[in-house]
Amino acid sequence: MIDHVHDLNAVREATDRLLSAVGTLDNAAVAGPSRLPGWSRGHVLAHLARNADALVNVLEGRPMYISAEARDADIERDAARPAAAHLADLRESAARFRRAADAPADWGRTVALRNGVTDLAARIPFRRLIEVELHHVDLGIGYEPADLPAEFTAREIAFLADRFSGHPDVPALRLEAADGGAWRTGRTEGEPLAVTGTSAALMCWLAGRRDDTTPAPEAGGAPLPVLPPL
Repeated sequence: MIDHVHDLNAVREATDRLLSAVGTLDNAAVAGPSRLPGWSRGHVLAHLARNADALVNVLEGRPMYISAEARDADIERDAARPAAAHLADLRESAARFRRAADAPADWGRTVALRNGVTDLAARIPFRRLIEVELHHVDLGIGYEPADLPAEFTAREIAFLADRFSGHPDVPALRLEAADGGAWRTGRTEGEPLAVTGTSAALMCWLAGRRDDTTPAPEAGGAPLPVLPPL
């Protein structure tokens, strides 16, 4: 059962951690490379702010973005701003998201996201939590996958496993976390290949990210499957 109130509190806590960390960055650090190929830290921060506004649109019944091109242009426009401007934008956009989420609403309704994706309104806070937590790691400023709350990591594995479930380009897989938890994903036919590792490593692999702080997942001596982009 989705508890949007719980998730909104988690978003607030994660946002506070992010704001505290970003508040220590100077202009040179913001202009430096993030862990995402081709993106500076400024690109990541601009995306986070615009994502908050996009989810306000979703909650209020508007298209998430005007277009994919407009989304990308907004990120490019804002990426090169000084650190103080990024910090203010992150704080203000987070407050707008919180106000929209605090408004009386039918949390059981279906809402439209990007690329024809729909979801329950109640899951929007968790989707925002994913953005804040993973992109905090993507900044490469000392917040590592192992620092993520254990509850978040387990839920994100389950969320991503569900997204890949039945995908024709993903073999049948059984994900086994050394620190607890097991999930099935990929094609439904065939004997599943066991992929093992820490929860943090499994999550990073599913999310298309590299985790340099823990060993990569293993597939019992077989090559680790290459997952399609999300």
